[in-house]
Amino acid sequence: MSSEIRKYFCPGRVCLIGEHLDYNGGFVMPAAISLGIHATVKSRSDNKIICSSAQFSTTVEIDLTKPIENETGWGNYVKGVVKYLQDAGLKIPSLEIEFSADLPSGAGLSSSAALEVLVAYILQKEAGLENIDRIKTALLCKEVENDFVGVKCGIMDQFSVATGKKEHAVILNCETLEHEFVPVITGDYGFVIINSNKRRELAGSKFNERKGECETALNEIQKHKAIKSLGEATKEDVLNLIKDKTAQKRALHVFEENQRVLLAGKALKQGDLLQFGLLMNASHQSLKNNYEVTGKELDTIAENAVTIEGCIGARMTGAGFGGCSIALVKKSDTISFKDKLNKIYTSKIGYPLSFYEFEISDGVGEKS
Repeated sequence: MSSEIRKYFCPGRVCLIGEHLDYNGGFVMPAAISLGIHATVKSRSDNKIICSSAQFSTTVEIDLTKPIENETGWGNYVKGVVKYLQDAGLKIPSLEIEFSADLPSGAGLSSSAALEVLVAYILQKEAGLENIDRIKTALLCKEVENDFVGVKCGIMDQFSVATGKKEHAVILNCETLEHEFVPVITGDYGFVIINSNKRRELAGSKFNERKGECETALNEIQKHKAIKSLGEATKEDVLNLIKDKTAQKRALHVFEENQRVLLAGKALKQGDLLQFGLLMNASHQSLKNNYEVTGKELDTIAENAVTIEGCIGARMTGAGFGGCSIALVKKSDTISFKDKLNKIYTSKIGYPLSFYEFEISDGVGEKS
């Protein structure tokens, strides 16, 4: 049994535009980021997986000879992945895994998907698989989050951290999984992640409520028209076929955000950052008014950011209800931008922001 230590890393992700479209079968534009979760792995010989984390005091112990039960806490993500890979026929090796993260938990940068995909990748690699199918891995981890953890997310988070490509965003059709990697060339500008420091717990938030409202919208359209997902609906479908006014507002966001993703892809390819920034701004306003997932913290960030010199676009990113925003800021103005925005936010909300510098990175992998 080797006592050698192996190292792995899975990035978090930031959604540049295309929020709340993944579980509605629409287009999204996420990118894997250089912040993420690190793991060191050692072999064991006792049919157990023992996991610890620098971020959490609890240790997770899994007996591979016994049925795996659902629980609460961070260990549930690990247990779910182990169970689903076992059920898929993988012989899981006995391992000791230590996690550490520079990705904030509960900030909307996909820490849960990063943990799931990291564990799935480690288990497959340690079991001797050389050619790991990253898309199948992402789909398995989505199933874990949907059915074991109980969060009805779409495929975006798992897909982006599993398949990420350095210096590229991915335009992903969440219904078909067709995708295109687009170079992110921002020149004199750069993206800044802004943490509201209002923590959000996805499973306990109104995330599943929003998903249910979108299902209502889809069901009403399907009474008149054969579509598989809300992302296929036209504006006329939304305005004429949905009677429930709340469901109609949610569906209007889905339709318009879908169009924004495609326009944002064209803007990136053409190097039109001003247009990209305008699309970010419009996205935030739709998430505020039609999808109603922003809240005063995220609105304070996005709406004040664009009044500060050097910022050409800002929007919430992630599921909302707290968490992070992302802004497109001229590099030479970044320091003053952060200072001014932090002062405004602290005066209005009562506590400061956190800012993250990042690069767009490759997806999950082994580290030398």
